[in-house]
Amino acid sequence: TNPAMPRWGLCLAALASAGGAAAAPMRVVVTGAGGNTGGHVFRKMLARPELLDPIGIARTAASKEALMSSSGCRDEQVAVLDVASVPGLYMDAAIAAFAGAAALIICTSAKVKPTGGTDEATGRPKMGFPDGQPYNVDWLGQRRQIDGAKASGLRHVVICSSMGGTDPANMLNTFGKVAGGRGGGNILLWKRKAEKYLIESGMKYTIVHPGGLLNEPGGMRPLVVGVDDQLMASVNRAVPREDVAEVLVQSLLNKSFENRSFDLVSAPSAGVAVETNFAALLGELGDASCDYGLGEIPDEAADIKEADLLMYPE
Repeated sequence: TNPAMPRWGLCLAALASAGGAAAAPMRVVVTGAGGNTGGHVFRKMLARPELLDPIGIARTAASKEALMSSSGCRDEQVAVLDVASVPGLYMDAAIAAFAGAAALIICTSAKVKPTGGTDEATGRPKMGFPDGQPYNVDWLGQRRQIDGAKASGLRHVVICSSMGGTDPANMLNTFGKVAGGRGGGNILLWKRKAEKYLIESGMKYTIVHPGGLLNEPGGMRPLVVGVDDQLMASVNRAVPREDVAEVLVQSLLNKSFENRSFDLVSAPSAGVAVETNFAALLGELGDASCDYGLGEIPDEAADIKEADLLMYPE
């Protein structure tokens, strides 16, 4: 063995060279590549050209230019595709962008932001989703991506979601309400609906529910996994974005991640680099995976009601 090569490199170098010939790098589509976590995923893949051939998806031409500048990638490695576009047009564009890919990593998400003013009930700044409600981004947008992946013949879809989905009363679900609180928001519920849709799609899947996201270097904290929000009761409920990105990439490189849905947090920083055995990361869970019978998933009637309230909030 080569002591200088990371464990993931040793494992995949052996796979790639099986039979004496190097396998072609796996082409992987990364949506939300212009965002923070998606950007980390994209750059991690670019750093492994012998194994991975990423195609980053940006919403706008300006986002594409920014991603190319920050990553140093080539023009053909980024495509512009808006998940909020007209469904038929999106599908045509998605099939073109996904051509030749084996997998998709979904890092798109509605982004909560201050919307101005103070919430009288809490005394905190009002928060909402000025760039797109969770119903449109986390449900309809992710459903379109899953449909596009299936139509394009992709074999594996990975979703970066969020912990807390088993609790409809989670505070994150209160942001962005409209129509007197009757619609809007509920980001974790709509994410959960998209996750279940993926599970039922028949494609291989991996769903990762990170805790609070930290903007600090990865590889410095021991990673901790769980299911069904059991880690919400732990003292440490956060995890660096870079570590989340690495787990998303590893989901395509280790068979133990296939058809699994799990939660992810980290222990306090060890102050020195931590080597994670990703092939064994889920071992402590046994066969456990998140139970979608827990919590609440909006049904078809709730779907139709939400669409109407968002279109006609008054």
